[in-house]
Amino acid sequence: MSYYVTTPIYYSNGEPHLGHAYSTMAADILARHMRQRGEDVFMLTGTDEHGEPIALAAEAEGVSPQELVDRNAPKFEDLVERVDSTHDFFIRTTDKGHVERVQELVTRVRDNGYVYQGTYEGWYCPRCADFKNESEIGPGDTCPIHEIPLLREKEENWFFRLSAFQEKLEKLYEDEPGRIMPDFRRNEALSFIRGGLRDVSLSRSQLSWGVPLPWDPDQVMYVWFDALSNYYTALGYAREGEDLSERYWPASWHILAKDILKFHAVYWPAFLMAAGLEPPQRMFIHGYLLMGEKKMSKSLGNVLDPFEVIEKFGADALRFYCFREVSFGQDGSISTEGFEKRYESELANDFGNLASRSLAMVDRYRDGLVPETDADPLLLADFDGINERVSALLDEAQIGQALEEIWVLVRRLNRYVEESQPWVLAKDEGDAARLDQVLNGLTEGLRVLSLLLHPYLPNSTATLLAALGEPELSLREFASRSGGQKVERIEPLFPKL
Repeated sequence: MSYYVTTPIYYSNGEPHLGHAYSTMAADILARHMRQRGEDVFMLTGTDEHGEPIALAAEAEGVSPQELVDRNAPKFEDLVERVDSTHDFFIRTTDKGHVERVQELVTRVRDNGYVYQGTYEGWYCPRCADFKNESEIGPGDTCPIHEIPLLREKEENWFFRLSAFQEKLEKLYEDEPGRIMPDFRRNEALSFIRGGLRDVSLSRSQLSWGVPLPWDPDQVMYVWFDALSNYYTALGYAREGEDLSERYWPASWHILAKDILKFHAVYWPAFLMAAGLEPPQRMFIHGYLLMGEKKMSKSLGNVLDPFEVIEKFGADALRFYCFREVSFGQDGSISTEGFEKRYESELANDFGNLASRSLAMVDRYRDGLVPETDADPLLLADFDGINERVSALLDEAQIGQALEEIWVLVRRLNRYVEESQPWVLAKDEGDAARLDQVLNGLTEGLRVLSLLLHPYLPNSTATLLAALGEPELSLREFASRSGGQKVERIEPLFPKL
């Protein structure tokens, strides 16, 4: 089965921050997990490089828009590499392959009768690159997202017949509620749709930085239709000489933040339908990472720098913290204090110490060989069905909930060590069989949990799996290996602060 997961493409008018890393890490966790299950996975990320915000930022710096995006795009590539993303392609909307394919796509929409000429007049946010309707305007005609005054725009351009898809979109989300998760975000999308869809500008006549319309090169494509199309256009050129569209489209999951819900849940599926294509199967809308009471944002100056965190603690710690601290789908507050607390108590103590002491005891008491013995019935019951429970949650993109399911068993193994006290059993030859069973149970439990945790903690679990003698990454059942393998001591996976 094919599985296609995307991040938003990140707007390259500024520096990357943790909000960008958050979406990427979420998509990567899903992609890694599905590969473990043997699925045919494709993951896409990249940068959005056209539109007015880019042009304005470039003008302010006295450089060309192309120079600006050529300077900034590598920073986003560096970020996704640093968080250990396993994406299959990094798209830039200035790519020749994207420009050609998005022009083909918009031509199909026009040929199908969904484009006409008209005049737009109304409020516009240059930061959002969004034409605002009355329900989206803040006090004093401001943008509620960026807290800046809106501009009154009037221009002749080409329009997309969004209104033609009102009933189709309502029916789509009413009949298939799982298409937008969490459900309260689906309700937001439906509320917007039921409020009445108006036709929207497909092009900009007063802007030169963008993809020229094939039939009217004096106008450029409205940046949102250009950007959203990346999810489809990338499949046409991501692999040289191969078109992956039939193999992977429609996308399994779009992962995105709540501020771009309208564009993804309303504009994008309508545009695809107008082109004769299927809409994405599902999208998961996550909340904001908050520092204090505000959304983390470079423009607001309240940013936890992911590069600094990774430099000091490693990418695994950042990946873990973001999905342990904040319920995926909700807004959540993060802080350096909270990060250090999670790192110390859960990564260093709960998991890292469990791994180190378990392997050390096998080395000390059994010369590094896992005893061959029947599994402890106590642990069999605890681990029964864990792979299925975690897989079911990740099928719904419930990333934090799946991590909690795994962490319940991390804590269980820690209690098991304290309850069974292998250091006491080792003192009495009469307890040798019981010690064998305990050491077997600990290493087997660590193996199963390390495989389940691999999408979250790819580096540390790779170290642990190598020490446990497990060469594969596919999920394993508890007690599916009876013992006999050689294991090795390891240095602390998460050194204490």
